[in-house]
Amino acid sequence: MPYTAPTTEQRFVLDVIADLPGLAALPAYANATPDMVDAILAESGKLAANVFAPLNKSGDKAHAKLADGVVTLPEGFKAAYAQYVEAGWAGLGVPEPHGGQGLPFAVAVAVQEQITSANMAFALCMMLSQGAIEALAAHASPELQARYLSKLVTGEWTGTMNLTEPTAGSDVGALKSRAEPNPDGSWRIKGTKIFITWGEHDAAENIVHLVLARTPDSPPGTKGISLFLVPKFLPDGTRNDLKCVGLEHKLGIHASPTCTMSFGDHDRCIGWMVGHEGGGMRAMFTMMNNARVQVGLQGVAIAEGAMQHALDYARTRVQSAKFGGGREPVRIIEHADVRRTIMTMRALTEAARALVYLNAAAVDRAHTGDKAGAGLADLLTPISKAWATDIGVEVASLGVQIFGGMGYVEETGAAQYLRDARIAPIYEGTNGIQAMDLVGRKLGMDGGQHWKDLLGEVRATLSDLDEDAELKLITPWLQDALDAAQTTSVWLAGANNPDDVAAGATPYLRLMGLTLGGWLLARQALASRQHPDPNFAAAKRATARFFAEQLLPQVQALSASAMRGAGLLYAIPEDGLAAA
Repeated sequence: MPYTAPTTEQRFVLDVIADLPGLAALPAYANATPDMVDAILAESGKLAANVFAPLNKSGDKAHAKLADGVVTLPEGFKAAYAQYVEAGWAGLGVPEPHGGQGLPFAVAVAVQEQITSANMAFALCMMLSQGAIEALAAHASPELQARYLSKLVTGEWTGTMNLTEPTAGSDVGALKSRAEPNPDGSWRIKGTKIFITWGEHDAAENIVHLVLARTPDSPPGTKGISLFLVPKFLPDGTRNDLKCVGLEHKLGIHASPTCTMSFGDHDRCIGWMVGHEGGGMRAMFTMMNNARVQVGLQGVAIAEGAMQHALDYARTRVQSAKFGGGREPVRIIEHADVRRTIMTMRALTEAARALVYLNAAAVDRAHTGDKAGAGLADLLTPISKAWATDIGVEVASLGVQIFGGMGYVEETGAAQYLRDARIAPIYEGTNGIQAMDLVGRKLGMDGGQHWKDLLGEVRATLSDLDEDAELKLITPWLQDALDAAQTTSVWLAGANNPDDVAAGATPYLRLMGLTLGGWLLARQALASRQHPDPNFAAAKRATARFFAEQLLPQVQALSASAMRGAGLLYAIPEDGLAAA
């Protein structure tokens, strides 16, 4: 399926929302000059469009295949990955001391968006490796870093995340994998992990597994969990005692091998501890938080791909006369309802992109020791992950609707976007868990100062809108959303019944996503006055107004839902929930 990287849009959001000039002024990101970033986005856009996108549909049909413990990727994937490695894309956002290019995470996110839009199943490999690099750079010993980081940074080796087990999913503390110490300081690993993305494949020379396991006499729950680096091939070149014993047959992302991994069938699986004993969850959360931002990005990327696909179809498909017009059939994009659908897709996609890029820039500032940046990153991560992935599913579904009956037929490709998108609200912590994290942990951090500061920034934008004759039309809609977000935040922070807080978590997360999305689009509309392309500027202003008038009114309804409490959720006895 054809794909065109939205480089103008990405560059604008990086400047206006991520404040790329401000990031580039920091010593850590001095390499992020305007010319460098422009060149990167242009070249990665070509790679995505010309190398990865042509493999998207064929990979979906062919699937990854398992035989005798060996996973073979669909035709063309190995060669495409080699191109990615040879061009040095894997180390884009890695600090220079670790062999990377030292560019901001925000820039790496923009590149990853392009690759994911072109081929989500393929992009998962890169995403997991990037998270593994960050975890090892933050927590591994100098010896482990020296042995494994350089090959991960070049992309010659890939990385995985091994948490989930048959009896331990979201409840990570229930995992049963074991680690026994060896006299030489290594550990023998034994256990089974499921849903391991790119756990086995033929594109790289080695695979570095990051595995959570329990040490002897460790306490129950998450406090007894440690993290281990377990390579497919040991330093002496011999094959480690681990293998893929099954591939999941999934709704989507067919070309991504989702593996059941068995460690230590012969009691000879060797690994090395990352960090300290009992510190596994802290170390793994470094990787998980990176992944959660990037999964939010998957929602943006799929939405962009689905929107491009639907728009191309709407501009060529001739069907029915225009309502109230003549008898001649017109292209469906001329129909008001189709226009409304396309505008909804565009507005949601651009709002979600802005939120994820803002999140990525906050992560960049956190890495430089900026406490405000760290607080903002913590607050935004569950919203980015959950809201943006919900948007991905919603926009992909609207894309199917644009195609009509042909959207329900696999040949058009519209269905693949929806199938691929559907996993993103589930993995890396379900969106329900993200909502609980938001209200249970992030809302109360530092006495609620982070959400108060963020909503304060939204409020400050209102006065800027009032100075623009057109954009002040956004003000009442954004004001109402802001007031609802403020009221709901206070109510949830002060609620005494945990069930009431839990019941309101999901609608609260969505209302925050919508409020922040409307705010970020308003900021872009204001900044568009300085953009050299008048058509681009006009589209930005129209999109911000559409979002405000058509989508922001949902916030007040969501606020009411979030503050209704849990009573009705338990009003029907469990046995009575099914229809008689």
